[in-house]
Amino acid sequence: MKLASLMISSTMLATSLLAGVHHAHWGYTGHEDPTHWGDLNPKYAECKLGGSQSPININKDIIVETKGLAPIDFHYTSGAAEVINNGHSVQVNIKPGSFIKVDGKEFELKQFHFHTPSENQIDGKNFPLEAHFVHQAKDGSLAVVAVMFENGKENEIINKIWKKMPHEAGKKVACGLSAEMINELLPKEKAYYRFDGSLTTPPCSEGVRWFVLKDYSEVSKDEVNEFLHTLHHPNNRPVQPVNARKVLQ
Repeated sequence: MKLASLMISSTMLATSLLAGVHHAHWGYTGHEDPTHWGDLNPKYAECKLGGSQSPININKDIIVETKGLAPIDFHYTSGAAEVINNGHSVQVNIKPGSFIKVDGKEFELKQFHFHTPSENQIDGKNFPLEAHFVHQAKDGSLAVVAVMFENGKENEIINKIWKKMPHEAGKKVACGLSAEMINELLPKEKAYYRFDGSLTTPPCSEGVRWFVLKDYSEVSKDEVNEFLHTLHHPNNRPVQPVNARKVLQ
């Protein structure tokens, strides 16, 4: 993806995902659902024309074994600033200072948000909940770390976020989530699948580095239902054609 185009998409990320402001109405139901995104606004054309769209179904047919795939270097050292219901997800905005290092480059953690059911699949399986940790480098390029949550015991950190999450779209409140708590959302083992993809919401900009962690965290059914009740509907984009892409592990 050209740098100029990526910088534009990054600006849109800052004004939409971070601030909850959108250039055109889109959603997950009716005439604004994912099948129509590419027709809602010319800026969203990549949603239907792109060849490297996310999410995808990660399966053995597209996985390539790679020796020496470097671990993600996590440096989550700052806490949360606020939690916002942007009408499409519940999003936690992060104070400056946290980042990952991949490909010799630092990507600052801007925010993380949730989808139910999961957007990415593993061997055709959806998970009850998926978190996307969205990072941005100084050159505007984006990297997303995805964490899958499987049914299990109550997740104490999720519970803290849910207690703060606004139930009205467009509202945000201060969030005292510490860096330690944010790290606890990640599974202990951080091996991953890697592929090139896109944002999973309009404008569906491509050129995004995706890292889907192989190990899972846990969440209770009640916590998933509370999130679903807040949004009133599932908020996952269906899996997209893989085309010629491969997934590295």
